[in-house]
Amino acid sequence: MRSHDQSLWVWAEALDLLRAGEQLQRRFFTLAGLQSVTCWVPAVDVYDEGDELKVVVALPGVDSGHLEVLVDDEGLAVRGERPMPSTSQHAAIHRLEIPYGRFERRIELPGRDFHVHEQFLENGCLVVVLRQP
Repeated sequence: MRSHDQSLWVWAEALDLLRAGEQLQRRFFTLAGLQSVTCWVPAVDVYDEGDELKVVVALPGVDSGHLEVLVDDEGLAVRGERPMPSTSQHAAIHRLEIPYGRFERRIELPGRDFHVHEQFLENGCLVVVLRQP
């Protein structure tokens, strides 16, 4: 490997480390100071089952009391908060990969009118069953 190629590799590694540090800093300061700002977006699966639409939102560790589900003209909105565990409030953090704080996910629905027929938590996921009126 030529020395020029090696210096490019080192520079690329340094940039990756800086990006990772900036992401961690944004996550930390967002959690500490801006409780009303959306911090993360959960993953979603949508299943069309004829007259029902099932939306599965990955929300492990989120209590049902911290959830809001609504259907409007723009689609389905799921929002809430996953608080930091109370046992780790004063701990030294060695790794922080699980997102905490406010979340929101908007899902565009097919061109039909839907209402929330049922919603429940199952295996760390929120399941929302939508039906046509």
